[in-house]
Amino acid sequence: MARIIERSEHGEEIVIGRTDTPAAKAIPLVRRVSRTAVGSLAGRLDLSGDWDSPRTNAEIADDFGIGA
Repeated sequence: MARIIERSEHGEEIVIGRTDTPAAKAIPLVRRVSRTAVGSLAGRLDLSGDWDSPRTNAEIADDFGIGA
């Protein structure tokens, strides 16, 4: 198993099967965003002044059908 993961980490797609019948595929995962440190969204995220207001919270709760 560790060898399959290692090969996949290096970009290889591996098909796993039984008696010549494919059963699973191990593929490398590609990280879309690298957030490795605190503050990695600095300058990319805009929280307006009312982001945590009762009105905003009620709208979000309503979107999820839970009411406030």
